[in-house]
Amino acid sequence: MTDATAPDRPIPKPGILDITPYVPGKSKVEGIEHPVKLSANENVIGCSPKAKAAFIAAADRLNMYPDGRSNALRAAVAAHYGFEPERLVFGDGTDELLHLINQVYLEPGDNIVMGQYGFGAYSIGARACQGEVRMAPEPNYRISVAEMLAQVDERTRLVFVTQPANPTGTFLTRAELNALHQGLATDVVLVVDAAYAEFADDPEFDDGLAMARASENVVVTRTFSKIYGLAALRVGWAYCPAHIADAVDRIRPPFNTSIAAQDAAIAALHDEEFKQRSVEHVVRWRPWLEQQLGGLGLEFAPSQANFVLAGFPKTPGRTAAEAEAFLARRGLIVRGVANYGLPDHLRITIGLEEHNRALVDALADFFGR
Repeated sequence: MTDATAPDRPIPKPGILDITPYVPGKSKVEGIEHPVKLSANENVIGCSPKAKAAFIAAADRLNMYPDGRSNALRAAVAAHYGFEPERLVFGDGTDELLHLINQVYLEPGDNIVMGQYGFGAYSIGARACQGEVRMAPEPNYRISVAEMLAQVDERTRLVFVTQPANPTGTFLTRAELNALHQGLATDVVLVVDAAYAEFADDPEFDDGLAMARASENVVVTRTFSKIYGLAALRVGWAYCPAHIADAVDRIRPPFNTSIAAQDAAIAALHDEEFKQRSVEHVVRWRPWLEQQLGGLGLEFAPSQANFVLAGFPKTPGRTAAEAEAFLARRGLIVRGVANYGLPDHLRITIGLEEHNRALVDALADFFGR
């Protein structure tokens, strides 16, 4: 016998259907067979040849389950950075780790604090736990320590910082990051998402790893997707205090990183030449692209990542949306970021030399230069 008042289908828990799904950057243009994709911050050089060879070799073990603890990769990352192996947690990209951290610490009614232009995965994970999301204003497209701390209260459990930030490319200085940490109660976890850290060359930049080592409430997440060019394989890791690593590992899905992903990541970690080449490419072309965008009259936030956020006028015929469509017709895909509250901006991945020059030439045509 059924309850006449029961709904006629299963209902998700409160808040789930209010979540706006994450929308990745576009990868196709109608009518253009091979567009240049500058919308996803992928490594435009590719991946390490050693990583590719390791991936191919893993094909002989497709019938086997992976090591659920990623022990060989754990040992490689620990040795590379001088870490304690037990303080590492591995995930299906850092996205999974961010969701797991939310699950560990949030109860309904708790809140997270993040910058107003922060990565959408933070808020999705929090809302899935029926947590409140508090957005701190980012004057000049930079996180403000004062604004972040003003959002913190007794129900704050997590504070998320992207270092350097996506989609703005800006960062907190070492002093600012320390001030933010010092302003938090010891039971609030500071999560430093350092997916783009390898591209940063400002002497005041801090990836948060030393802070995580010395603190009981700091987590740093990193990824093999960007600098190592393994975005398709989804390998991320978090360096945590041991008690946080233990808690996250308890709810981590078993076998969440594949044999091929683990092997390729180990090989990539050992290919210092490829990593250095990737860094040098971005460090060379980032200031060039910023200078060219400025020469076209566009605003930009000085970037420490492998992309540049460009601001466009609101004038009809010159807007970001119109520029995005114009570039797409030229076979150049960039990222509109209206979903981040930046409708007048485009995020542009730093491409190969020919991509960068084609992009600037197309923008010059768009503006009639």
